[in-house]
Amino acid sequence: MFMPMSMTSSVPLSTVAAGFITVLVGFTSAAAIVFQAASAAGATPAELSSWMGALGLGMGVTCIGLSLRYRAPVVTAWSTPGAALLVTSLAGVSMAEAIGAFLFSAALITICGLTGWFERVIDRIPLPIASAMLAGVLARFGMDVFTAMKTRFLLVFSMFFAYLLCKRLWPRYAVIVVLFLGIVISWWQGLIHIESSQLALATPTFTMPSFSLPVLVGVGIPLFVVTMASQNVPGVVVIRGSGYATPVSPLITWTGATTLLLAPFGCFALNLAAITAAICMGKEAHEDPSKRYLASVAAGVFYLLVGVFGGAVGMLFTAFPRELVLAVAGLALLGTIANGLSGAMKDERAREPALVTFLVTASGVSLFGIGAAFWGLVAGIFALAALTWFLRAAPSQASAARAPAVPGRVDAR
Repeated sequence: MFMPMSMTSSVPLSTVAAGFITVLVGFTSAAAIVFQAASAAGATPAELSSWMGALGLGMGVTCIGLSLRYRAPVVTAWSTPGAALLVTSLAGVSMAEAIGAFLFSAALITICGLTGWFERVIDRIPLPIASAMLAGVLARFGMDVFTAMKTRFLLVFSMFFAYLLCKRLWPRYAVIVVLFLGIVISWWQGLIHIESSQLALATPTFTMPSFSLPVLVGVGIPLFVVTMASQNVPGVVVIRGSGYATPVSPLITWTGATTLLLAPFGCFALNLAAITAAICMGKEAHEDPSKRYLASVAAGVFYLLVGVFGGAVGMLFTAFPRELVLAVAGLALLGTIANGLSGAMKDERAREPALVTFLVTASGVSLFGIGAAFWGLVAGIFALAALTWFLRAAPSQASAARAPAVPGRVDAR
């Protein structure tokens, strides 16, 4: 399950750092939401540790297994929008009924992968729209680098300056230097708090599921919809936008099947990652695109550590100051954002629909519990279809106007 010796000897430090940053950003940005979701279901401390352990194990196994199988950087994650949904929808729901809803949602996701219909739909998305959606999803992280300067100017500006300097002198190690510098400055300023973190092995806590129709409809189906629309769709777009032709259906099938297996222990939903996946797909992870899968394998190893030690490691990741995490994530994603914008604007005919996609996605608008990435995709495809129809209609109208009059025909105008 861990990387073999022959592989580890050829893995650059930048690749391992990309995997670490992937897990760091994933945990610090959403661990608190998962804790709240478990608390909403009435989880005991042992059950909370089991939740984190099951999620870490599921993400680690799928990251490592799928990345090695397809030799592509496949990063999985828990469903952050799904966790946010559970915070409000699990109130008054027993843990057994919650587990039943997790199993139902996972079964629906697995069916989507096995039937292949999700891949057929996703492969029809035009590349400029997909690239614009990718840039829109990541834009907030790029902007967060500069908004974080308002609260921790010395820390973030030092990291930003170091990034620019290293991009000129040692571009391959720019993110590593930024991360190391950020940790040193944060430690010097007393911003890292690990005193209360104690490593302890996670103990799996099995909960026998109970199936309640109102809970299946009110929790299971929304969890499925949010996971597919807000997580798996942008996750596939990131893979495609980064130039990888990995088959989608097996990825969806395995994330659904892994969730089915681990749901009784608290794994509520696994899916393809988008934001954190992009960290493993850029040049900072590896100069050779065919070797970037090693970064997602490294991320899987760090996820497995979370699975072994449960919530303790999750709390350790959250000990870093928020501004450090925002700066590292944003700087690591600058190249991916630039590539997304370049791909979105390349085709002049799709430029405006791509811009619509980017703006809607970057706006963060959410409707019916579904995030902005999905609605940006819908808006861009609608704009592209409308403009294409108008372009087709205009020549035909012009041709009709230029057509010679038919002898004996009365002009009704």
